[in-house]
Amino acid sequence: MTELLQAAISPPNLLPTGLLVFVGLYWLTVMVGLLGVKSLDLDIHHDVQPDIGHHHYGPDGGLGTEWLNSALAFFNLARVPLIFWLSCVALPLWVGSILTNYFLHNRSGLVGLALTVPLLLGSLFVAKFLTLPFVRLFAALEKDHGTGVQAVGRVCTVVLPATHDLLGQASVRLTDGAPLMLNVKAISPTATFRKGDQALVIDFDAEKRCYLIESY
Repeated sequence: MTELLQAAISPPNLLPTGLLVFVGLYWLTVMVGLLGVKSLDLDIHHDVQPDIGHHHYGPDGGLGTEWLNSALAFFNLARVPLIFWLSCVALPLWVGSILTNYFLHNRSGLVGLALTVPLLLGSLFVAKFLTLPFVRLFAALEKDHGTGVQAVGRVCTVVLPATHDLLGQASVRLTDGAPLMLNVKAISPTATFRKGDQALVIDFDAEKRCYLIESY
């Protein structure tokens, strides 16, 4: 155990270890309720359709961002929560770094950094296969929300703080069962909701996949 700890904090493995520690701390904050699983999610369009024979260019004349969205969607980043995806990348990257530097007897940080590049690429493919079983699960969870019709018009209780720009979470009871957790944002640019506040669900933003709430 001591040798593993020493290897983890050695210069060649510092970057993968740092990423793994970050992911672990984030999951810890999720468990204690300070953050939500989707708090780090990026605004990525995962319905990109390839346009054969055409290139999309940005305003500066260079290639647009569609290729990046397509690449991220290929690795399932657009189909599962970001922190879950990062976890599936960080763990194989850390394990691969520890084993590679151990068998190569490498103690150099620069060599370890160079090895991180192919290890990261390999970890992306590992993460793709690790997340495949969960793609349908998270898609089903999103589908359960539908267009938000079930929750719209109902009173919710804020669980994680939310503003017009900050994505928070709120719970709403649709039946006698467990409350439904919603990703929410304030519909008003000046509104601020704190934990425990009561709010009214006004609408569902399909593009940002969150509910819009106002004071109740």
